[in-house]
Amino acid sequence: MQTSKLWVFTVVRILVGIIFLYHGVAKFQMGLDNVAHFFNSMGLPSVLAYVVAVCELVGGIALIVGLGTRYVAIVFVLIMLGAIVKVKLQNGLMGDGKNPGFELELALALTSLYLAAENYKQFAVDRFFGKAVS
Repeated sequence: MQTSKLWVFTVVRILVGIIFLYHGVAKFQMGLDNVAHFFNSMGLPSVLAYVVAVCELVGGIALIVGLGTRYVAIVFVLIMLGAIVKVKLQNGLMGDGKNPGFELELALALTSLYLAAENYKQFAVDRFFGKAVS
């Protein structure tokens, strides 16, 4: 495996982890009850807000250190697809002039899909739990 590909994958993994970590922290700072009310207003179960917040917080940390990258990335793909379909799709890709579109969620879903598909372990904690992909 080319070292440059490994470094690019590692940088992408860490930066996506930071983005999700910040989103999880933001949900906790807003108050999970407020986030739960928002989810409920969208027709989603309130408990899902708690699940998403914890997944973003813990999953973000996991991506940063490279622990369970493939599995965390798959969860993030599902979360982003849910956000697109349930919240943002009606606004279009770039938004409707009043509300943001789903371009960020789509980019995060596709980046997470890349992390799940490639899953290089050389520069990650995962390398201690199995054979590294070469």
